[in-house]
Amino acid sequence: MKKIDPHTPVETLKVHVTGRVQGVGYRLATVRRAHLIGARGWVRNNDDGSVEALVQGSPDQVDQMLEWLRQGPPGARVIDLTTETQFSDRRYEKFEQN
Repeated sequence: MKKIDPHTPVETLKVHVTGRVQGVGYRLATVRRAHLIGARGWVRNNDDGSVEALVQGSPDQVDQMLEWLRQGPPGARVIDLTTETQFSDRRYEKFEQN
């Protein structure tokens, strides 16, 4: 996977997704989608049944990920999705499941 140019502007968003998003392949499908789009970051399950993700990439990549995260894979039912902009100098190298 190619590295992000340190001079290229990137957006970093923390995403919180609620609904039927555990036990339906949501995290694995999110990783696959991120790899297709070229977004970086991570996704993990929370103890309360929600899913949390950190999405980093160009504004277009982040928008594409958010659009997909609102739907999820077949079997998922997203009730709510909230985002919070993260200000960080860290550049993630890939997207992974935690």
